[in-house]
Amino acid sequence: MPGHTLTIGNVELVSLSDGGMGPSPLDVFPDSTMDIWKSEFPDLLDADGNIRLRLGSVAVRSGGKLIIVDTGMQFPDGSGTLLTDMADKGLDREAVDIVVSTHLHPDHVGWNLTNGEPTFPNARYLVPKSDWDYWTQPDVLADAAHVQDQVLPLEKLNVMDLIEGDYKVTDELTTVSTPGHTPGHISILIASGGERGFILGDVAHSPAQAHRTDWNPGFDIDGETSRKTRNATLDQLEANGTIVASGHFPAPGFGKFVREAGRRIWQGV
Repeated sequence: MPGHTLTIGNVELVSLSDGGMGPSPLDVFPDSTMDIWKSEFPDLLDADGNIRLRLGSVAVRSGGKLIIVDTGMQFPDGSGTLLTDMADKGLDREAVDIVVSTHLHPDHVGWNLTNGEPTFPNARYLVPKSDWDYWTQPDVLADAAHVQDQVLPLEKLNVMDLIEGDYKVTDELTTVSTPGHTPGHISILIASGGERGFILGDVAHSPAQAHRTDWNPGFDIDGETSRKTRNATLDQLEANGTIVASGHFPAPGFGKFVREAGRRIWQGV
């Protein structure tokens, strides 16, 4: 598949997907209107007026390590495509050294385990401590089956490390706190060979948010913080001309935030 890889300095990124969903844009972004979608973003709507949300992950080769950032949904009906997509792109799940969760929503931890065993049997799983602290609160955990099934067992299996602050995944990859969507949400800064990149996580879910930066998805845990984080992060990424990998944007999800006719837009690369 052409275009599914990207190189930033000495770091290679491989775009992966666990499939996708096609919700109404108003279900995802309750502050939006169909008039705005149809007038400003018709290319993001399908024939039924819905949007396509890709359930994207990214594989990263850095410092001799193979890293998977986020593990998709693993749909109960078996329709998830992450493992077959990896195989099709020459990635062996047994060769994965590190799995990083940007946060602990179900579409980002779904393939942490398969039949109760680590899907990536030779990997350490890195989990943001602030997200762990939030999701393991008894009242939150009671309604979070995905955390019970796909996150808690990692601790019992002794394959999980809790991370905080600017954590060095490798010498070229550093986690960045980008809270709001969840309390401990992180992104990853790539700095290699004089080039920079950024793995966005769920700071944004749609290219529409490049311009409509104040639109929050309804599943943000702290909408006010999410909005502040999104505005600050996208402003910085635009100013620096940083290459971005965004899991929910259309495949392969590689691009930049740039200005065109006075509006910030998402420009694929």
